[in-house]
Amino acid sequence: MPTQDEIYEKVAETMVDALGLDDDEVTPEATLVGDLGAESIDFLDIVFRLEKTFDVKIPRGELFPENLTAGDPNLVKDGVVTEEGLATLREKLPFADVDKFAADPQVENIGDLFTVQMIVNYLDKKLAS
Repeated sequence: MPTQDEIYEKVAETMVDALGLDDDEVTPEATLVGDLGAESIDFLDIVFRLEKTFDVKIPRGELFPENLTAGDPNLVKDGVVTEEGLATLREKLPFADVDKFAADPQVENIGDLFTVQMIVNYLDKKLAS
C-alpha cells in the first residue's frame, strides 16, 4: 500500500494534468475551486483520472458529494452552517477538515473543504480498505 506521501505525489500530478497547472501551484492545503480553479466539469475528470491512477472505483458523490446542505433550514441558518449541519458535513466528508471549516462556517466557504489533502485522505482510506 502506498504511503501518504506517495499518494500525494500522484494526486498532485493528477491535479497538474487535469487542471493544466504548474507543479508549484498544487499544495496539500490548496482548495480545488478557489486556489486551483477547478470547475464542476473538472471534478468528473479528476475522479476519472484518480480511478485510473489508483486502480479504484470511486462511486458518484462519494469523493465530491453534491448538495451538502441542500438548503435545509436545520443545516443552514442565515448563511451559516449550524451544528447539525457541521455534523452532517463530518458524516458526508469524513476525510475533510471540517473542524477548520467550523471556525468560520459560512455557506460560501463550503468549497474550502475540497482540498488536495482531502483527496489524499480519501484515497488513503480507500486504498487501505
